[in-house]
Amino acid sequence: MADPKTIELALQGGGAHGAYTWGVLDRLLQDDRIWIGAICGTSAGAMNAAVLADGLDREGRPGAIKALERFWSGVSRAARFSPFQRTLIDHLLGRWTLDTSPGYIWSELLTRLFSPYDLNPLNLNPLRDLLSELIDFDHVRHAEGIRLFVAATNVRTGKLKIFCREEMTVDMVLASACLPFIYQAVEVDGEAYWDGGYMGNPALFPLVEYEHSRDIVIVQINPIYRDNIPKRSAEIFNRLNEITFNASLIKELRSIAYLKRIINAEGLDQERFKDVFLHRISAEDELRPLSVSSKLNAEWAFLRHLHDVGYRAASSWLDEHYDDLGVRSTLAVQEVYSEEDYGTRGGAAPVRLVAAVG
Repeated sequence: MADPKTIELALQGGGAHGAYTWGVLDRLLQDDRIWIGAICGTSAGAMNAAVLADGLDREGRPGAIKALERFWSGVSRAARFSPFQRTLIDHLLGRWTLDTSPGYIWSELLTRLFSPYDLNPLNLNPLRDLLSELIDFDHVRHAEGIRLFVAATNVRTGKLKIFCREEMTVDMVLASACLPFIYQAVEVDGEAYWDGGYMGNPALFPLVEYEHSRDIVIVQINPIYRDNIPKRSAEIFNRLNEITFNASLIKELRSIAYLKRIINAEGLDQERFKDVFLHRISAEDELRPLSVSSKLNAEWAFLRHLHDVGYRAASSWLDEHYDDLGVRSTLAVQEVYSEEDYGTRGGAAPVRLVAAVG
C-alpha cells in the first residue's frame, strides 16, 4: 500500500455545530490513505483538535476516534439540565432550533442588558470542568505525530493569537471558545482573550507556514451564501453571526490567492513560497437551515445528526477529490466571494485560486 497522503486541517468554530466536524474527523481517521499532519482550530474546532491529539497520543487512530465520541457524548450529558432545551412543538415538528425556547429567549435578553461580569461575578465556567475531565492535556502536549494550533483573539490588542501544541492548556482552548456575551475573558499569561472566531475562523497562516503538506483542507461550518434577505430579528442576528465568523477566512483566502497571483505573474522562486493547495469540506445545504440558536443545542440526537452529516460530507469529498491531493486545489476563491466583490473595478482581472495554482 502506498504511503498515506498528508493533509492539514483548518477547523471552524460553531458551538454544538462542531459535532459536524466530529463526523468529518471520524471519516478521515478511518481512511488509511489519509494522514492528518497538522490542525489549526478555533472554538469548537479547537476542542475537536485537542481531543483528536489526545486520542492519537493514547492509542493512535482508534484512540482518536474513541476520544471524539467520548467528548461529544460528555458534552451532551453535561447539557441535560441546561435551560437551553427545545420546546414540545419543536420536538413534534422535528426542528433543532432553540428560537422558541424560554431559557434561550431569557438568556438573550439578559446578555443584552448585563455582561458576564454582572451575571457571573465568580467567573464560574462549567466548560472548564468539562474540558479538564474529557481532555488530558499532557497527552495533547506530547502528541508529537501532529502539529496543533489554536486561535484566540487578544481583547486589548484586537490581534490574533496562536497557541501551539507544545504549550497547550485548558485555558488556551477555553480562550479560543470564549464568547464575550456569555463568559468573562479568559486570561493566559496575563493577557485576556475572547473567541478566536473574530480574527481567525479558522486561521490558515500557521498551516501555510508549516512545511509538511501542500494540502490544506478547510472544514467549514458557517454557511457563506444565502439566497434570501433576512427580515425577522432572529434571521438578521443569525446572518450577522455567519458573516462575522466567516470574514477572517475570506480575507485569508483572498490574501493567499493574491500572493499566488504575484508568484505566477512575477516568476518568483516557488521554493521560497509554499505552493498551497486549498480544499473545503462543507455541507451548506444541510447546515444552512440551522439557526444560530441551535449552536447551543447539545441534545445527543442533534449531535449525532450533525456527526452523520459531517461523515457523509467527508466521504463524498474523499470520493471526488482524493486523487487531487498533492496535485491541485479543489476550492476556487469565487466559491467564497463573488467577482463583483474583488478585482473587477479599475480594469483588474478577478483572482481565481484554481487558475493561480494550475
